[in-house]
Amino acid sequence: MSEPSAAPDRLHQIGEVAEAIGLSIRTIRHYHDVGLVPPSGRTGGGFRLYTDSDIARLQLIKQMKPLGFTLEEMAELLGALEEARNADSPRRDPRLAERLAVYAEATETRCAKLRAQLAAGEALARTLQVQLQRG
Repeated sequence: MSEPSAAPDRLHQIGEVAEAIGLSIRTIRHYHDVGLVPPSGRTGGGFRLYTDSDIARLQLIKQMKPLGFTLEEMAELLGALEEARNADSPRRDPRLAERLAVYAEATETRCAKLRAQLAAGEALARTLQVQLQRG
């Protein structure tokens, strides 16, 4: 008995991808140009086509961007995550586990910094609202 094969990724045009994940077409093209997410195909007319896997990769980049990851860090992390998905167990490869741990810690640190910035911004907003209510 053979195992069922996974359904192939559906192909999406760049405009559909941009709308679905909230990135501009220009941004998606930029991520292609810098090598982060090349399209998986092209139409006969040369339009970029992206798979569901490509879209997931773009969503990860969108999550990394506000945390201040550089393009090089994004590429490294995307590579490590891809490696982990393809590995039997990321814990069996101590180097891979260490790379992921470093990024997990960096992400937590950057999130904490953003939370502190948000708290400061919210405090300022409350101060301004109090001033407006005093008239």
